[in-house]
Amino acid sequence: MSHRILPVDLSYGDSSNRPARTSRRSARFARTANRLTKSLSTPILRTDSILDAICRPERRSNRERYNARGRLDYYPLLSERRSLSPTNRDSAPFRIRDRPRPSRLARAGSRSFCLRNDTTDEGSRSGGEEHSFGDGKDESYDKTLANIAARFTRRATLPENIKPMQDDHESDIMDPNAMRYLPKILRDIYAQRQRRRPSQIGEARLASIDLRLRLQRPDNLPQYQDIRGSILILDLSGFTALGERLRMELGPRDGAAEFASRVNHTLSTMVRQVYKYWGDVLMFAGDALICLFEERDDGEIIWDEMGERTLNNEEKARRRVRECCLSVMGKIATETDFTIHGGAAHGMIRCFFLGTPSKIPGRCAFVVSGHPLKQTGQLLNKAGKGEVYIDGEEDPISQKEGVAFITQQECMDEEEDFDMSLTSVMPRECARLTEQEPSLESIGEFEVNSHARAYLRTLAARRCDAGSQNAMSMLLNELRPVAIVFVGLHDLDDIDPRDSSLLQLMNEAFKILSRITQACNGAVRDMLFDDKGCVFISVFGAHSHEVNPCFDATVSAMRMESALKDLKLSRFSLGVSFGECFCGEVGPPVRSDYVVMGPEVNMAARLMGKAPNRGTLVSKRIFTHSKKFIRFLKSEEIQVKGKDGFFHAYIPQTRIERQSLEIAEPQQPFVIMPSRQNAMDSLMSVKERAQNREPTIAFVSGGPFLGKSRLIDEVATQASNDGFRVLKSFRTSLDSFTSYFPLRQIVSEAMITCANLKSNGESTLDSEAGAANYLVNRNIFNKTDRVNIGSIVPSVADAQLLSLLSGLNPKARTRSIADSLMKILTLLQPLLIILEGDGDIDPSSWSLLAELMQRARMECPQIILIVSSRDSPTITSAAANLRRNAIQIKLMPFEKHETEQYLRVMLGIKSNEVAIDPRLLDVVHDRSNGCPLFIDCVVKWAVEKQMIEYVDCVDGSKKMSLKMIDERSDDVTAAIPRELSSILLAPFNHLPPPLWDALKIASCIGYSFDAELYNSLNQVLDFMPKIRELAEKHECFESNGSHFRWKQQAVYEAVKSLLMVNQRQKIHRMIVRAFKDNKVDLESEDMKRGDVHRLLGRHCALAEDWNGAFEQYMHAGDRAKATFNFNEASKMYEEAIDFQAKMSEPPPLRSRIIPSINLGTCLRELARYKEAEAVLTRCLNEAQSVNSGVTLDEQLYVRALTALAALYQAQSKYAAARKLYEKAVPIAQNIQESKSSLWLAENIAGYAETLRKSGDLPQAESHHREALEIRTRAVEEKSCTELELAVSYTQLGCTLAGMRQYKEAYEQHRLALKLRYRYLDFAHGLVSESLNYCAESLCALGRGGEGIPLALHAVDIRKNVFGESHPAYAHALSVLASCYHAVGRSFDARDCLEKCLEICEIAFQKNHANLIPNLMNYGNVLRATGDLVKAQEVYERAIAIHQLNFKEGQQANQLEKCRSEVSDLSDKLEHSVTVSSPPEQPAHGGIITLAPTDVEADGTPVIVFTDIGRDVDDELALVLMSSLRRIHILNPIAVIATLTPQRDRAYLARGSMDAVGMADVPVGIGSTGGLPEHMEVEVYDADYSRASPCIYESGMDLVYKALESVPPKSAQLLCMASLTDVATLIRDREELFTSKVKEVILMGGVVSLESETLTPDSAYNNNCDLASARFVYKKCQELRVPTATLSRWAAYGCPIPPKLLDDLSKTDHMVSSNIRSVSKLGVDHLWNKVILHPSDPRREMLPSRCDVSWFCRVFMGKKEISRDWTSSVWSHVTKLNMYDPLAVLLCVPAYRSSHFSWQTKVVNETPHIVVGTSELDTGIPNRLSLYNEYSSLFFSAFLESLHK
Repeated sequence: MSHRILPVDLSYGDSSNRPARTSRRSARFARTANRLTKSLSTPILRTDSILDAICRPERRSNRERYNARGRLDYYPLLSERRSLSPTNRDSAPFRIRDRPRPSRLARAGSRSFCLRNDTTDEGSRSGGEEHSFGDGKDESYDKTLANIAARFTRRATLPENIKPMQDDHESDIMDPNAMRYLPKILRDIYAQRQRRRPSQIGEARLASIDLRLRLQRPDNLPQYQDIRGSILILDLSGFTALGERLRMELGPRDGAAEFASRVNHTLSTMVRQVYKYWGDVLMFAGDALICLFEERDDGEIIWDEMGERTLNNEEKARRRVRECCLSVMGKIATETDFTIHGGAAHGMIRCFFLGTPSKIPGRCAFVVSGHPLKQTGQLLNKAGKGEVYIDGEEDPISQKEGVAFITQQECMDEEEDFDMSLTSVMPRECARLTEQEPSLESIGEFEVNSHARAYLRTLAARRCDAGSQNAMSMLLNELRPVAIVFVGLHDLDDIDPRDSSLLQLMNEAFKILSRITQACNGAVRDMLFDDKGCVFISVFGAHSHEVNPCFDATVSAMRMESALKDLKLSRFSLGVSFGECFCGEVGPPVRSDYVVMGPEVNMAARLMGKAPNRGTLVSKRIFTHSKKFIRFLKSEEIQVKGKDGFFHAYIPQTRIERQSLEIAEPQQPFVIMPSRQNAMDSLMSVKERAQNREPTIAFVSGGPFLGKSRLIDEVATQASNDGFRVLKSFRTSLDSFTSYFPLRQIVSEAMITCANLKSNGESTLDSEAGAANYLVNRNIFNKTDRVNIGSIVPSVADAQLLSLLSGLNPKARTRSIADSLMKILTLLQPLLIILEGDGDIDPSSWSLLAELMQRARMECPQIILIVSSRDSPTITSAAANLRRNAIQIKLMPFEKHETEQYLRVMLGIKSNEVAIDPRLLDVVHDRSNGCPLFIDCVVKWAVEKQMIEYVDCVDGSKKMSLKMIDERSDDVTAAIPRELSSILLAPFNHLPPPLWDALKIASCIGYSFDAELYNSLNQVLDFMPKIRELAEKHECFESNGSHFRWKQQAVYEAVKSLLMVNQRQKIHRMIVRAFKDNKVDLESEDMKRGDVHRLLGRHCALAEDWNGAFEQYMHAGDRAKATFNFNEASKMYEEAIDFQAKMSEPPPLRSRIIPSINLGTCLRELARYKEAEAVLTRCLNEAQSVNSGVTLDEQLYVRALTALAALYQAQSKYAAARKLYEKAVPIAQNIQESKSSLWLAENIAGYAETLRKSGDLPQAESHHREALEIRTRAVEEKSCTELELAVSYTQLGCTLAGMRQYKEAYEQHRLALKLRYRYLDFAHGLVSESLNYCAESLCALGRGGEGIPLALHAVDIRKNVFGESHPAYAHALSVLASCYHAVGRSFDARDCLEKCLEICEIAFQKNHANLIPNLMNYGNVLRATGDLVKAQEVYERAIAIHQLNFKEGQQANQLEKCRSEVSDLSDKLEHSVTVSSPPEQPAHGGIITLAPTDVEADGTPVIVFTDIGRDVDDELALVLMSSLRRIHILNPIAVIATLTPQRDRAYLARGSMDAVGMADVPVGIGSTGGLPEHMEVEVYDADYSRASPCIYESGMDLVYKALESVPPKSAQLLCMASLTDVATLIRDREELFTSKVKEVILMGGVVSLESETLTPDSAYNNNCDLASARFVYKKCQELRVPTATLSRWAAYGCPIPPKLLDDLSKTDHMVSSNIRSVSKLGVDHLWNKVILHPSDPRREMLPSRCDVSWFCRVFMGKKEISRDWTSSVWSHVTKLNMYDPLAVLLCVPAYRSSHFSWQTKVVNETPHIVVGTSELDTGIPNRLSLYNEYSSLFFSAFLESLHK
């Protein structure tokens, strides 16, 4: 008789029954050892372990029995096994409890060793007669053990059926994550001791444990075991109905997600209860559980209900079953909307081990059967909803009983700390060790051997693949179409395990069916015995995206049918169904499984039941999707449970074979279809218009996958070939929250491209920050530009300069950003900008695009803008002008004839003789819906599946046809699946699970994403490396730097469609958790902080983590607000407020109000006053309406008060604002402990500003000084920037000015200006503010002349920053008018004020208080011009507006001043004889007489004759003159502009002199300079050149008046132009000339000093009017007026380097910047003249000697260069000759003697000097000294005029 070794029990008991006498125990030990030795033909290695096991029992029990050969077999008592899962340590056999629970009795010792014969009596309870030994230990025991161990270990040969014992390695360990997919019984059987930790006990005992564990594993399959216990089946009722109801309520996908979530929750609850009562879940049978409750002799004493006797093992098992059922029923009734029905039966249970021993999943199966299983199925069918029948009980258990049981248990177990994640829980007590037994720590822990993996099902095993064990594995739950095959093996329904042939047949059936399933791309789901008998289940399409799982399932069923027939099975049937099912994991961590659930699973089982014997039935869906490949017969009508009425099923017959198709790989060409031709023509016309310098915008719209991108790409390709630069960006719907996001990539590429162009290949720039730095260094960008660009590209922004954006309203900010962008876009034209995407464009981007396109006509005409979107774009009203001139293009799906044309191109059909079969065309057009992308996918798939063939028809025609399996069928659409997602995802079927998980995560993140923002997912999920692998190896993504985007949007949509709502929530929760676990510093400088907060907030929201979403959107709003991006900030705060409403618990008051306060602040900044007031008023009411007993949050209350007060202040509601501040400021001062709190300073300063504007200046001064003190301390502590300190200086200065403390006001404004000069670009709005206030204060101090340069620069800055319609620009004009008025130029002041009031009338509300100061200023100016009537009207209007805006006592000084002026004007008008009409503008500019000149105090009076505007020398001479005037050396008393067009030159002179502080020096218009009237010499442009009424129309009259005002022989005439006007002076007023002029400085030259008199040479100034030049020289010599002539040789002797002009331009003065620019253009212009022939009239008056050689020698220090050189010569210039500034210095005796040498010609006893007589005698002895002198004077002039 054969015998086998079965697993050994490891249970230990306590030492309570240990015998007292050891000698008797030792004798028994020796006898047992001898018997065991005889039973083995060869001794076993390490037999000491065996002996250790068998020598310990105390005595032999009645279980021991010898077999027929006198040998013993042994096996463990299954009822005494314990789970050895390392994750379930509480259930381990060696668990130590410090103290038993009071409610439990300590179990009796149960340590036993069992021996069993193969010929077991089936009726015996234990399965055979057994022998057991007791427990004990003493010294004799140890010695005996050692002797026997030594005897057995000397023999090293094993019997053939015993394998040698080897140490388990890591490869032999089953992944702990996979153990949850196995029932506990299998984990127990395959348990092994963990070897990773050293043990503290002897190797012999450990070896004993190891061997017993190994021997319990079944080696040779098939095998079986019988155990006693109960089978419990619990089935969910209402499964199908709930699924359908949720589908109808929530939609197909979300309904399925909710359905799966509820089923999983319910099943998890059931599983926990089963393990709580020491059961084991053998299988998840769809929506049912099959559970095992073994009999176990655990030593626990349990009394019956009457308390009369203790329960035996069977009764205890039944008790556990009953209590489990009650617990499940109660839990389900109270926690879910499901009902349960079930059945349970007790008896002998047969356990089969099938398959082939292996470590490969799916190779083995563990199946239970027996009478209890059948009886359970019958009871299950008998039970109604909410009932469970247990065998032996007449009445079922009801839900009501379950609820009562749960209620009772909760009361009893109120203090229990049961861990639901463990298999062993409170109802079962763990085995305890005695004090003598080894401890858990000494033995080690236990794990499952890797051979148990063979019992894993294929689908579950995919969850445990190497590399996928991370948080991503949970993403495999999904709703997907699958096919299910049920195989009923009815021959095996009543299998008798003693029939070895039948057992072998079952094993072969399992192996064959498994192999067929795997060969057909399927997965084995289960093999089980249930109420239907022995059933094998496989699924298709659940683990891959197969295009046609129906075909695979049908072929598999046909092969299975054939194989079962070959096995000679007489009774079997198969059922196949197809449909959407939930595929995923259900159950808690203690016991889970990967299941396929859905009505189609039930349908397959019912079709199996209806199928004919040895036959197959398939559903109609299977037939529909497979009939082109398989022939079917229609069955008779059948009816099944769960489906109304009768229907036909189908019986598969044979496959349809077709010849293979050879068609070339389909192409994806760009084809112009008729419906696309107009679109293409329109876009090409846009390109042509741009080439003709007409900027154009085009909108391309159309649904997804219609070919918008391909059409635009084709246009971009052609534009690129024509020289256009192409810049593209992509946006999604997620980006509409982010201001300027659509332009981010565009601007980034534009910057980098521009920087590389300017570097000329010197360096390659590839980063945004690097490109921005380069452009700033090259002066292409300034600081303001960098901040503007940083608004779009965050990586460029400089945090230190964010305050540059302060004070800009949205329109001004848009204009400022457009200014910066134009600096680079103009360099890149011709330019094509493409904005692609499926999301809306944010309002800020629309405004910027509108501004760019409006300015493009003048600045960047060769530009195209193409905007693509799914729907027609929603353009904001601010950008409405874009739509007016835009080209609108809308794409529609292909018509059928276009689909045919596209098909022909794809299939390479060039001959018209080959047609497209209508059936092929119909199916392709129907499946693709006319979308080109889907046509590509369908055709490619069909060709790969060999479904398209070339056919020669009988009638001689040729066509491309779709293979039709059944020619009689008209259903052509069934040939290709309707689910295009299956086609799109088919190429990714073989991706490993980790990559699939990465795809699903990416689909939740969005169509495009920034890798830098998701690096936090790498540590836990290894996300970005997987994305890069998918991009590189599988072409799923395309990247541009750190930006990734799905390569095909259709694939993105398909992957996204796989996920259900709950799965998407899991992904988003996982992303949020990854950010938190990695402790990502979201505030670090290298993070794109605003973006990451916004994106993380979105993930929180989609994960329904409303608290997290609120927090992140608040951070995003704060970031946007800090960068003055109020549009984006307001959206973020609105989202945060919405999430608050979704929180489960109401947020605290502070969290509820702060986002609303921030929102109101942003709305105020956006001038949305009504909305802001509603929000902030609600906040204030809520903040102050706290319940009684609740402490008022004072800081929150202050924030609400000050936010609303700031809004009222912005609306000029000063009384209301003051009232709120009066409440807020005292509270803020009390609660703020820090003396440097910026928060407190802001509140105090806000209050002070309200006081100032409401007229309470003394209080305002006090509070501003307090705020200034706080901010000063904060700067010292480095908690505040000096720019913030400048705000306090400014506010205090304005207050002091209102109090007429002008001197201190000027000092405060000067301090602010100094700080802003230091940190800000000169062109910034805050600099203009300080310039304005300084000018205003100087004007009030009577120093209006000093204020004019500041005011002019403020006007220029505000014009560029704010535009000419902004109140800030109007205010600058008002200040400039005051300064003009202060120096007596009232008509200039009047013009400025009229423009100022025109702007204010439009910008402000009617009768706004801000009009009053301007009206008062205007009235004062009108009075000065003599227009008294209009002046009175203006003052009266100012009074009326004051009364409308202020209460009595407010701004009293202002009102009193206006009334006084009205009264005074009334008196003057009354006493006048007649009311005169408004005075005409005087021809002399309002200056009747010139004040007498004080030579001692003011310096030498000089009259300047200049042809300013011809070159920069003259303007530099005036700059030098201003510097000498400031130090009282020279006093210019008149400037005459001569040389046609002399009026324009006078305008330039006037503007230039105003800008350098000589606004009070009169300018007159001179003569044409000797040129004909019709001939005009060019005048260069300057922004500051402007017409002025204060210019003398007659320059000679001005000269006469100027000379009359000076003492005799005190004036100098400085002649830097033609001498025509000087000649006129001498002719007309010779006496005045001789009496007043002490010297004439002439810039020109003389012929020779050798002659008796000086004669002018051919210098330009002389040559313009040579006759006048000769006359002047002659008369000066005759009249004995000294002359000083400066020749060109002197200028050559002291050239200046161009670097001086570059350095001067860095002073930011408008004149210095213009001089540098004009100099460059002037040099190029002069070069273009000298290369002309001397007779060419275009040389104008340029002497013939000025040729190319002269130019190269004078400007470059070279001999000559090519005349054909067309590029700019500026970069080659090394020196510039400045004549005119030297002439100015020659006027000063000290400079003349120090820096010049001359030759003197005495005529009529009068000396006449000449500086520079030849190339060798330049008259400049020390050029360096002279250069240093006048360069310092230049810098002084510019810096002093700007108060730098």
